[in-house]
Amino acid sequence: MADPKGFLNNGREVAPRRAVEERVKDWDEVYPDGIGRALLPIITTQAGRCMDCGIPFCHQGCPLGNIIPEWNDLVWRDDWEGAIERLHATNNFPEFTGRLCPAPCETACVLGINQDPVTIKNVEVSIIDRAWESGNVRPQPPEWLSGKTVAVIGSGPAGLAAAQQLTRAGHTVAVYERADQIGGLLRYGIPEFKMEKKHLDRRLDQMKREGTVFRAGVDVGRQLSGPQLVDRFDAVVLAMGATVARDLPVPGRELAGIHQAMEFLPQANRVALGASVEDQILATDKDVIIIGGGDTGADCLGTSIRQGARSITQLEIMAQPSEARSEGQPWPTYPMTFRVSSAHEEGGERVYAVSTTEFLGDDADHVSALRLIEVDARFQPIEGTEREIPAQLVLFAMGFTGPEQHGLIEQLGVELDERGNVARNSTYASSVEGVFVAGDVGRGQSLIVWAIAEGRAAAAGVDAYLTGSTTLPAPVQPHERPLVV
Repeated sequence: MADPKGFLNNGREVAPRRAVEERVKDWDEVYPDGIGRALLPIITTQAGRCMDCGIPFCHQGCPLGNIIPEWNDLVWRDDWEGAIERLHATNNFPEFTGRLCPAPCETACVLGINQDPVTIKNVEVSIIDRAWESGNVRPQPPEWLSGKTVAVIGSGPAGLAAAQQLTRAGHTVAVYERADQIGGLLRYGIPEFKMEKKHLDRRLDQMKREGTVFRAGVDVGRQLSGPQLVDRFDAVVLAMGATVARDLPVPGRELAGIHQAMEFLPQANRVALGASVEDQILATDKDVIIIGGGDTGADCLGTSIRQGARSITQLEIMAQPSEARSEGQPWPTYPMTFRVSSAHEEGGERVYAVSTTEFLGDDADHVSALRLIEVDARFQPIEGTEREIPAQLVLFAMGFTGPEQHGLIEQLGVELDERGNVARNSTYASSVEGVFVAGDVGRGQSLIVWAIAEGRAAAAGVDAYLTGSTTLPAPVQPHERPLVV
């Protein structure tokens, strides 16, 4: 362990964010000079709070199985090179998870039973940011090539993790992405204020130096068919994500000004990166309604604030959660508690336990208001609680129902599970020979940490399929569920 009395002598301290009035004027990360650098003055003390708990439940809380106590101890001992070695042993991209993961490891921390848990996520991002600055993140090209080829379809966290593992195992890997640049939702779904794309770009540069080939702007299933893909490569990894957005079919849905979050956010991200977007969806000087209270809704909120919205209201059908764990969600489960993201600090109103019943339009068939009603614990409407809220822009941030089944999935003929995701066995293999599945396309909408874990596990399955055995780690089974949900 680190400091034997660290958890007794020191309380939890997290990274300070830039002042709200400063950060809403730009698209830079909300942390000064990056979260890792901002944390360095306090991170050693925080790592020292990791105690000798006997059974580190943080391992079980993390789908990647990060060896958290070990790198906490190494940080406390000022062995940053050792810390990044232990961190990279289980996580290909800690700079992504350290910024974007909701940290189920922290809610499983043993210290969290009766105190504030260790700032695991902050320690993680400090380790990787310091490693990049110190030159301790270097390409790891394979010593030999297997002669086998693998196509990875999708360049989100699952696809990138699978590609890096397979490249390092000696296979020739090509990653296909239908967008014009590599990164999937990491590129165009995550706003700059949550993760600047320089972190993605330098990791992609490392992967290119290792030998991974990237093919952006290729819509597999249209420009390259499923049969052609299987014929051209020795193995295929499907990692396209769950991109079919959940809709809200209520009266007035056809009005102009109502959009999915993934129509709005990618455009804003492109503009923030210096590109121009014709007929961009903008929140400027509008009353904005965001339907959905999760991370994507918060991203829409922060983006709308930076675009100069007149007002922003975020709607959630669930009741407002409590700030403390409920009895039905005991440690070490991941509790549904009231959380405040950086975007929520910046403005907007959150309204809970309401359901949208109708969109109202003006004479130009553009949305002008939203009619809602309060609901009870069973989501049944409460009579007499209907009201209207002005809205010239409505954004759906209600999650995703699964992968797109037309195109590549239909062409390959892979079996689907009862939820419409691509079915896979214990080695992440689909029903079609040589075709494997990783991330949301097989799991359904989930967390970035699950995507990376599944990408690593699928890579182990592919490697064993191509060579007869593998030394690559497989951190999770396809339908394994931890104590945190």
